[in-house]
Amino acid sequence: MTELFAENINGIKICYEIYGEGYPVFLVHGFAAKKEYWIAQISDLSKKFKVITLDNRGAGKSDRPNIPYTMEMLVDDLKGLMDFLKIDKAHLIGHSLGGAVIQHFAVKYPECVNRIILICSFPDLPLDEVGTRMYKENHIAIYEARLKDPIKSFYDKIKLRFSREFIKLMKEDPKKKFHGIFSANDLMESEKINPVTPQDINNLTNTLITYRVLNRLQEIKNETLIIAGDKDKLAPKAARDKLHEKIPNNTLKIILGSHWVNLEKAPEVNKVILDFL
Repeated sequence: MTELFAENINGIKICYEIYGEGYPVFLVHGFAAKKEYWIAQISDLSKKFKVITLDNRGAGKSDRPNIPYTMEMLVDDLKGLMDFLKIDKAHLIGHSLGGAVIQHFAVKYPECVNRIILICSFPDLPLDEVGTRMYKENHIAIYEARLKDPIKSFYDKIKLRFSREFIKLMKEDPKKKFHGIFSANDLMESEKINPVTPQDINNLTNTLITYRVLNRLQEIKNETLIIAGDKDKLAPKAARDKLHEKIPNNTLKIILGSHWVNLEKAPEVNKVILDFL
C-alpha cells in the first residue's frame, strides 16, 4: 500500500494509508508505536470497511516537531486528518495511548464519532512526577538497548507485551508466521524502520501528564467496545474496570493475552471487532 501524506495538519505533515472501501474506520496506535502496528487487523477489517491508519506526530513518517506534545494536539491531528480526507464521521479504534486519544476525541468532537473500540487502553494514568520520569526513562532505555543488541532488546521489551506462552513460540522459531501474518523476525525488522528517538519519547511523555478524561467519560454516549488482555500489566484490570464503569454504553470483552493481544490473538480479536461494528 502506498503511503500518503496530509500536509499542514495543525502545522505538521501526517503520514497515513488507506485500505479497502466502505464506511471509514480509523486505527490509532499507542505510545512509541507507528501505523504498522496494525499489521494483524488491516486485512480482515479492510474487507468490510475503508481502513485508515496513521502515524501520530512524533512517530513513523509523520513530522516530529521538537516540542512537548499534548493530548489536545494528538486529538486535533486526528480531526485535521479527517477534515483533510473529507470524512465527517467514522468508527474509531485505538490501542493503549491511542485509546486515550479516542476517548478525548469523543468528548471534544462527539459529532464525528460513530462506534468506538478501545484495545488495552486506560483513562487517566496515575503517574506522578517520579512515575512519569521512570516511564520515559524505560522507553529511552529500550531505544538504547536496541542499538547495542536488537534481538535481546526485542525479547526484553515484549515480556510485558505478549504472554509467556507466545514469547516461547516466537523464540522457538523466529521465522514462524503467526496467523499467516507476522513473525518475530518481521516485528524486529519493523522496529528498525523509523523508530521513535529519545527526543520523540521526551515529547510524547508530556501527553501522559496533560490529559484528564476520567471524570468526563460519562459524556461518551457512543456504543463502545472495550477489549482487554487478561494478563495485561501495562493496562491492567483497574484501568479496564474504570472504563467499563464510567462509559455508559459499553461492552467489555476480555481475551486471553497481554498488552499486544490484538497481535497475539488476531483472529479472535478481529472477529470481535467485526461483530461489534
